[in-house]
Amino acid sequence: MEAGMIDVAFALEGHAVPQEHRYALAEALLGTLPWLADEPDAGVHRLKLVAGGGGESLLSPRTRLTLRVPRGRGDAACALAGTELRLGPHRLRAGRPQQRELLPHGTLYAHLVAAEDADEAAFVERMRAELAALGVAAQPVCGRWQSTEAGRLVGCSLMLSGLDAAQSLRVLQQGLGGHRRLGCGLFVPHKSAAAVGAPA
Repeated sequence: MEAGMIDVAFALEGHAVPQEHRYALAEALLGTLPWLADEPDAGVHRLKLVAGGGGESLLSPRTRLTLRVPRGRGDAACALAGTELRLGPHRLRAGRPQQRELLPHGTLYAHLVAAEDADEAAFVERMRAELAALGVAAQPVCGRWQSTEAGRLVGCSLMLSGLDAAQSLRVLQQGLGGHRRLGCGLFVPHKSAAAVGAPA
């Protein structure tokens, strides 16, 4: 069963980024890959960073910039390799790309799914409706509520379990909620239910 979406991961050269960098990163990527705006399911995974000081987060040798894109856009996404991304005063350079298949897993986790406000009951109902539209009967389990980007993004981490392979692939490909280019609503396989409380 082949997914219609893939992940394309890039090593990053650089030292740090602003702690709140989602909008800046999305804008920088659109400058190089403008077609991202035409792909509603395409998104940008959360950067895995190290806490720093002075409003910065630090890159580690394992930090990767990972895009989730339609399979037919995989080669186009690889054009990001070697380009410079400016996030305020910080500069990053994308390294060699690696294309990765989306593999189904019984338990999926998203670090941040965007909500309209902090009404958890309304949020859960909306998630159930989106899952039903995908033909997925899993019960969404909310984690920690978060506000980032100066309050412009509100949401929580979310875990889904008990998925079969077809359901898992549908969620991986389409995600939940909005703001994919800001790192929201993108799911990855996870083995531990404890992760639902992890920070974004």
